[in-house]
Amino acid sequence: MRTLMTVALLAATALPSVANAQSARELRHDRQDIRQEQRDLNQARRYGTQRDVRDQRRDVRDARQEYREDLRDRNHRWGRNDWQGWRNQNRALYARGNWRAPFRYTTFRPGVRIQSFYYGPRYVIADPWRYRLPIARPGTRWVRHYNDVILVDYRRGYVVDVIRNFYW
Repeated sequence: MRTLMTVALLAATALPSVANAQSARELRHDRQDIRQEQRDLNQARRYGTQRDVRDQRRDVRDARQEYREDLRDRNHRWGRNDWQGWRNQNRALYARGNWRAPFRYTTFRPGVRIQSFYYGPRYVIADPWRYRLPIARPGTRWVRHYNDVILVDYRRGYVVDVIRNFYW
């Protein structure tokens, strides 16, 4: 039983970092595609026909557009309630199972000062853009507290914002 709980806690802390790495991997892959398409364009200019050059220019333009879209998705400034419609369309993303912490559930409200173990690194949401949460200002971070999401000023320990029943 103890081993099962340990594995569950490790999986819960590893999932957000894996999703963040996936986004970085996508952007890196898009940059590689742009470089490859640019090489193909240079080769078409050297050895190809005018039609080959035109087709390769279109491919470079499409690769750059895809990169810009992925970058925009990652950096999008989501509004306060933009996550609700997204959650209804992507239920599996928000269904993270029964999540428990080594402390009891407490209802927090903005302005309250909380202890640092509530917003430790194992509870940080590393990819808030994936859940369509607003971007956290410098000095703040989104953390999970059972099914709630809390925006915490981690330098002083104050709760800035709370979204209740965020996860299913």
